Amino acid sequence: MDTSPMVSSLLSSLANYSNLPTGSREHEEAENNEEGPRLSQKPVTAPQLGTLMGVYLPCIQNIFGVILFLRMTWMVGIGGVFGTFIIVFMCCSTTMLTAISMSAIATNGVVPAGGSYYMISRSLGPEFGGAVGICFYLGTTFAGAMYILGCVEILLIYIVPQAAIFKLEGLEGLEAEIALLNNMRVYGTIILSLMAVVVFVGVKYVNKLALVFLACVILSILAVYAGVIKTAVDPPFFPVCLLGNRTLVSKGYDICAKVIEIDNETVTTTLWRSFCDSEYLNATCDEYFTNNNVTEIQGIPGVTSGILAENLFGNYLEKGMILEKRGLASNMDPDSPTSSSNHYVLADITSFFTLLVGIYFPSVTGIMAGSNRSGDLRDAQRSIPIGTIAAITTTSTVYMSCVVLFGACIEGVVLRDKFGEGVSGNLVIGTLAWPSPWVIVFGSFFSTCGAGLQSLTGAPRLLQAISKDGIIPFLRVFGHGKANGEPTWALLLTASICEIGIIIASLDSVAPILSMFFLMCYIFVNLAFCMSMALSFLGMSLCLSLMFVCSWYYAIVAMGIATCIYKYIEFCGAEKEWGDGIRGLSLSAARFALMRLEEGPPHTKNWRPQILVLVSVDAEQNVEQPRLLSLTNQLKAGRGLTIVGTSVQGTFLDNYTEVQRADQSLRKLMEAEKVKGFSQVVISSNLRDGMSHLIQTGGLGGLKHNTVMISWPCNWKEPEYHQQFRNFIEVVRETTVASLALLVPKNISTFPLNGECFTEGHIDVWWIVHDGGMLMLLPFLLRQHKVWRKCKMRIFTVAQMDDNSIQMKKDLITFLYHLRFDAEVEVVEMHDSDISAYTYEKTLIMEQRSQILKQMHLTKNEMEREIQSITDSSRGSIRRKNPSALHSQHRPEEAASLAEKLEEEVQLIHGKNASTTTSPTTPAVSAGGATTLTDNKGTDKGKSLLAVTPEAGKDHFNMKPNQTDVRCMHTAMRLNEVITKKSKEAKLILISMPGPPKNRVGNENYMEFLEVLTEGLNRILLVRGGGREVITIYS
Repeated sequence: MDTSPMVSSLLSSLANYSNLPTGSREHEEAENNEEGPRLSQKPVTAPQLGTLMGVYLPCIQNIFGVILFLRMTWMVGIGGVFGTFIIVFMCCSTTMLTAISMSAIATNGVVPAGGSYYMISRSLGPEFGGAVGICFYLGTTFAGAMYILGCVEILLIYIVPQAAIFKLEGLEGLEAEIALLNNMRVYGTIILSLMAVVVFVGVKYVNKLALVFLACVILSILAVYAGVIKTAVDPPFFPVCLLGNRTLVSKGYDICAKVIEIDNETVTTTLWRSFCDSEYLNATCDEYFTNNNVTEIQGIPGVTSGILAENLFGNYLEKGMILEKRGLASNMDPDSPTSSSNHYVLADITSFFTLLVGIYFPSVTGIMAGSNRSGDLRDAQRSIPIGTIAAITTTSTVYMSCVVLFGACIEGVVLRDKFGEGVSGNLVIGTLAWPSPWVIVFGSFFSTCGAGLQSLTGAPRLLQAISKDGIIPFLRVFGHGKANGEPTWALLLTASICEIGIIIASLDSVAPILSMFFLMCYIFVNLAFCMSMALSFLGMSLCLSLMFVCSWYYAIVAMGIATCIYKYIEFCGAEKEWGDGIRGLSLSAARFALMRLEEGPPHTKNWRPQILVLVSVDAEQNVEQPRLLSLTNQLKAGRGLTIVGTSVQGTFLDNYTEVQRADQSLRKLMEAEKVKGFSQVVISSNLRDGMSHLIQTGGLGGLKHNTVMISWPCNWKEPEYHQQFRNFIEVVRETTVASLALLVPKNISTFPLNGECFTEGHIDVWWIVHDGGMLMLLPFLLRQHKVWRKCKMRIFTVAQMDDNSIQMKKDLITFLYHLRFDAEVEVVEMHDSDISAYTYEKTLIMEQRSQILKQMHLTKNEMEREIQSITDSSRGSIRRKNPSALHSQHRPEEAASLAEKLEEEVQLIHGKNASTTTSPTTPAVSAGGATTLTDNKGTDKGKSLLAVTPEAGKDHFNMKPNQTDVRCMHTAMRLNEVITKKSKEAKLILISMPGPPKNRVGNENYMEFLEVLTEGLNRILLVRGGGREVITIYS
């Protein structure tokens, strides 16, 4: 009596057995609740399914299917025991490795409706989840078509052949094949419609038949093993008639003989009349029929017959070839054509190893039936791994043993007879079964019906789960259904797709299609764990290999579908954050790539500007130069590394909120300007140090910036912006020390936005100093963007008097040709002319201003008045001496911000020429170098100073400008004149940027030099190379 509770529990579990996923059971319960009002609310019960009923048996039922009953014997006959065993082992190993990965995922939590899709999407993210979910849905749908085709094949060939609408009698070759396919299409559509109606009416009816379908599968397999055992003792009598070594169709004869003796009289048989033109002995017969004898062999000689050795290796056939027995002699003229071929058993398709793999693989799918039901399991973490792996082990053992046993029991010509034409139209595996072939016939029929119903039940719910997640917008309509949640629209789409498989009509053609979709699903199940488990990586590799082994073109199509869906979800789908494992995979891949980058600097061919964009923010933490990011986008086109950085003044504890606002502002602007990169905000006690920190610490490992972009300080001459230009020059110095390239756009407000496009114009490059090719590379990259695409590139280079201008131009054209750059080339000759008066005075004003401001201890307002007097007097003097040399300019002077910082801020380039005495007043310099005294509003102040230091003015009035400064200023002015003349109308001008002064005493002179160099020009990009070659002519 102790066992009574266990038996009753088992019987109760069997009575309530269901092979439907969690969502289907919920819908079934909803249907039951609709049948009548509930008198009382039932308490929610905990899941009670164990490993056997919840995982093991559903997996067994889903794995065993139509291929085992209809194609396994044929595969053994075509591929041989050895070849078929390899196929089975390879496919079973793939599913076993996938099951290990799947179990690891499924045990992380409850898997609701959607089953495998839910599991994959939450592990790999919405993009992969949606792509694989659709592939799994298509695989399940085509599996339904395959089961229905198998059901029709059993019905029309083995049960009621008379029911064929398109008759096969009297037809041969292509006509017979077309008639058979048409019958499959008609009956397949009818059965599909009936199954869809059953599923639409309610899944509870499908659920009630689940136990019947499971019993059919198990009983059929047991019947096969019983038949194998019986063959060892008493082999069944299944004769096969051969003409020579050719297998004859059983319906073409009644007796396996040419003639028989009746009452001492030789009488011809039906077989004679099939090959001869009359029933008489003197009739003209087929040559092969005349030259060969008719023999009858045992179709199932038994497991102890030794037939295994003959079936060990494969015998692949071309379509239309006659099935021949190995080792049996045949008298045949090789030149004579084959006649009466409709009397022989013929190969219906061309067979090869990879075809067998594609046909067989669907028989090992179904391993996810247990994980789909994890919500119903009492202990999912224990039941799913044990039940799934046990089911795969059981089915794999059955498959492998069947391969060996079929080869050991059945004659080779019978094995290769796909439709049993040589054994009186019997199902070949049925000839082996005990006690009757009809056990296998009806068992396989109901098994395929049940599998088809399960596919039509599970696939719509899978599509419904994908639709309800909202990751694929155009599928949202299929998330709706009946009031109880039944996916009506999804069922309609599933039936329509399934009809496509029915129209194909060939089980051998549909099987490889669904193999591709299931393999795609298994690839990504393994991918979720491949970085942490070597077995998962092996499983993923095996799945990918099998895809291309089965059919390389189907594999490409399946991968193309998955890729298109992935990209569609990426660009158009809803954004979901499910904590997927792809982030972990991306992190591992990024770490590996960063480690590879650390191995050494990139080759010149691989060099691209990886830009650190230094921007400033206002008091509201908004970016002050947004067009810097527009230029960055045009230069990068979304590729490579871009870091947008800024600095916030203060301390981390006090100003962290401002940092968050600044970072958010940077991200929004980067998104608006479509700049793909990273934002970085640092806090520092002053902005100067903040920029230095960004230059030093930006990037990670080998993924660091090699180029810095910073905007030109527009108002650097005004006192309140004095610190800004000092920071700018320090950035120039630091990039030079760090061997980083530097890009300085001037007049950034005039640069185009991303939405603007130039329809014509030029990008002019003034190649004055060789910088490693930066000046050549930048316009090439800019022209890849739509804004600059229609602009032409011009390159100007400067030649001295002793240079060969013609040869320089030829060399440069050849160089550009090798680089594949399409550009116009012009060589500009610059003569060493006399120093102009304007240059002389400009230089002297620059030096005297710095010296005077250093020595005069004036207030800020007084300094500004003194400087204005210098400006007015200088301009008046120049206008009188050399009117033609004037150019429209901005204020060329500036004042220091604080008196105590004057000595630090304004210095001459050569301090040894500076006078140390104080100036009594502000000098105005004439063209000839003489000085005059201008008494402006500060006259009284000057008199008092003069009284204190009577010798002070003498030094300043007699000082001469530094000759080096005069030459630099002259060069800048001459270049500016030439550039203005040649490139005034250019859309963009790129100019080599000279290096900063070695000593900080020359900061103002350096800024003045650049100001004069770019005066009167619109869009300018100052470029300074990083000290390495960035382009090469070699491939």
